[in-house]
Amino acid sequence: MKKTINVGVVGCGYWGPNLIRNFRSLPRCRVTVMCDVNEDRLKHLRALYPEVACETRYEQMLARADIDAVVVATSVKLHFPMAKASLLAGKHTLIEKPMAASTAQCEELIEIARNKGLVLMVGHTFLYSAPVRKIKEIVDNRDIGEIRYISARRLNLGLFQNDINVAWDLAPHDISIILHIMKELPQSVNCRGGAHIVPGIEDVTSMSLHFSNERSAIIHSSWNDPRKVREMTIVGSKRMIVYDDILTQEKIKIFDARVEQPPHYDTFAEFQYAYHYGDIHSPYVKQDEPLKTECQHFLESIWGGKAPITDGAAGLEVVRILEASSESLRLHGAPISLAANHNHRDTTIPFPRKDVRVS
Repeated sequence: MKKTINVGVVGCGYWGPNLIRNFRSLPRCRVTVMCDVNEDRLKHLRALYPEVACETRYEQMLARADIDAVVVATSVKLHFPMAKASLLAGKHTLIEKPMAASTAQCEELIEIARNKGLVLMVGHTFLYSAPVRKIKEIVDNRDIGEIRYISARRLNLGLFQNDINVAWDLAPHDISIILHIMKELPQSVNCRGGAHIVPGIEDVTSMSLHFSNERSAIIHSSWNDPRKVREMTIVGSKRMIVYDDILTQEKIKIFDARVEQPPHYDTFAEFQYAYHYGDIHSPYVKQDEPLKTECQHFLESIWGGKAPITDGAAGLEVVRILEASSESLRLHGAPISLAANHNHRDTTIPFPRKDVRVS
């Protein structure tokens, strides 16, 4: 029988309470302690979960012998020191996105986890969502043909951050999805943006990722938009997919639309593009809570001693692109080459897995 895993969560602000709620709902898991420097937050959570201990000092939490795993849901600048301390204390560790503030930090965490035989996972939640899993299945089956480009928009009014720009805050979601679908790292990155509210911290960015075979992806991120938008368009040579995560139903629509070049022509007058407009199909996607699936996957990775889908290496790939985007911003949009480009690891697994129990 699988042993009960005792989890400690550090960071009880915006996202931490969602993690606590989901881990508490899973079998063979117990949230043992919640940690935050803000005592008012802990007081509120203690009223909801009186059986869970509270700590204001992180080192005291790590010193507890009854914790097997730690979830880091703090600001990005604290991800590295807190995750490093957790791993050195012998705890399996789940870090919210982005994994750390630099590739060097990511690489150090990966090395520590490897040496200690611990699970290191990054919270790229959308890879655990049913719509993205369905999109991945459609693309892998070549139902839309060859991918030509991907366009993503993630916009809203706030929440403004004071330590990272909007690309580091919102784009990790889209980058992780794009890498998952493309199965390849981009060859170069360029990014432009503007800081309209806080000097030096861009609140709107446009990032371009350039892949092999003339494929590309554009990511538009903003804290300064009147509408909340969560939309991605995947254009293939045969069909196109529109994914709108704001919708409660029919989040995925497949458009039987494409543009074709004539095979040959003798004169310019004979040259005509062929535009195909067909039906629009919305495949059935079972609704679930991606965060719950993510939390379950973390537990299963610990039990099975296997690398999770969004392991440290996956987190490093996203941070590498974010670093390149920051350098491009500094150089007013100049392209930044990713010299260490290599094929993205295809970590696709079927959902639900037979050995994964999602209650």
